[in-house]
Amino acid sequence: MGRGVEWQFDPTLDRIVALMDLLGSPQRAFPVVHIAGTNGKTSTARLVETLLSERNLRVGRYTSPHLASIRERISVDGEPLSEERFVEVYQDVAPYLEMIDKQVGKLSFFETLTAMAFAAFADAPVDVAVIETGMGGTWDATNVADGTVAVITPISLDHTDYLGADVETIAVEKAGIIKPAATVVLAQQELSVAEVLMQRAAETEAVVAREGLEFGVLAREVALGGQMLRLKGLKGVYEEIFLPMYGEHQANNAVCALAAVEILSAGGDPLAEDMVRQAFAKATSPGRLEIVRRGPTVLADAAHNPAGMIATIEGLQESFDFTTLVGVVAVMADKDVHSLLELLEPVLAEVVVTRNSSPRSMSPAELAEVAEGLFGAERVTVAERLDEAIDLAVGLADAAGEFGSGVLITGSVVTAGDARFLLHAEGV
Repeated sequence: MGRGVEWQFDPTLDRIVALMDLLGSPQRAFPVVHIAGTNGKTSTARLVETLLSERNLRVGRYTSPHLASIRERISVDGEPLSEERFVEVYQDVAPYLEMIDKQVGKLSFFETLTAMAFAAFADAPVDVAVIETGMGGTWDATNVADGTVAVITPISLDHTDYLGADVETIAVEKAGIIKPAATVVLAQQELSVAEVLMQRAAETEAVVAREGLEFGVLAREVALGGQMLRLKGLKGVYEEIFLPMYGEHQANNAVCALAAVEILSAGGDPLAEDMVRQAFAKATSPGRLEIVRRGPTVLADAAHNPAGMIATIEGLQESFDFTTLVGVVAVMADKDVHSLLELLEPVLAEVVVTRNSSPRSMSPAELAEVAEGLFGAERVTVAERLDEAIDLAVGLADAAGEFGSGVLITGSVVTAGDARFLLHAEGV
């Protein structure tokens, strides 16, 4: 597309607003569930989509970043756009992109993809669109849509170069997706973050539903292949809900998704319990504590900031009984690498540091230097390529010779996506 790097941040909606006007405002052709936050956005989006699809609605889902193919980001009926359709949608919007480039300014990569998603969803047409912000909220290209329901997942420090140096400043930016007269579903937040979000809700006269107050997880227990949940929604209590995903954070994502779908459904009755059961039993979130190989068990996980890594480690310790765990870590150079490795150190017997396929990936040598300061040189192995790193880690896990050894591949969405590709994991 030749539209700059995806992670550029330019606080203006002028270009995307002008483009939407030219396209006939496709973002207004359907109700929108708009999701912002630091961690859990994609999992929550997929859970919302699964519930809506189980109600026989046609759903468009727009998420980022992708694990393997850019087409994953724009999904209709649970399937990424085909290659042919992806090209078609781009060709449909291309003449308008050129007009905006000349009249208002060059559209970014993310703005272009966002326009493609809205155009594809209007053309399908979808009954509901589930839209994840790229970064932030107020100035995110997706914010040209007005969410009937806004969902704010847990907010923590990430993208501080662009969004602000503290969680309160970041919360102000993400709160921008809360629109007048909408309903906002708030995941549990730090108190100072909750105050910022509640202030925005008051200003916009949005209705507020808070996890832990109006709705929440009443009980959960580890089950084979996931967890069994008892959920309090906004309209009822849902018993014996099996979720084939690991960790308390996924239970929290599930109940936020449930609340969002309850809000979208007319009337005061709860959703059909069997429908909720069937939907969540099918739920997947690729690259999130996902088993991508067995013998030894290899997990791919997209955690890339400290809050995400804490959730991953808690889910790992709760749901897996590894006697020896070997890590494969590849991280973007602009992340809090020291904190990520510091959190992993007590959990990993050894770590193999490497790079992923992104040009932003920290070099293995730099990563090794940080890792050796925390793990000691004897527990750190360096591999120049991810495939080599995975082979080394599997060898180290096997060499432990114990039943219950495993491998965790983590540090970035790109790392998880690369691992899924190398190990031929199915489904996106």
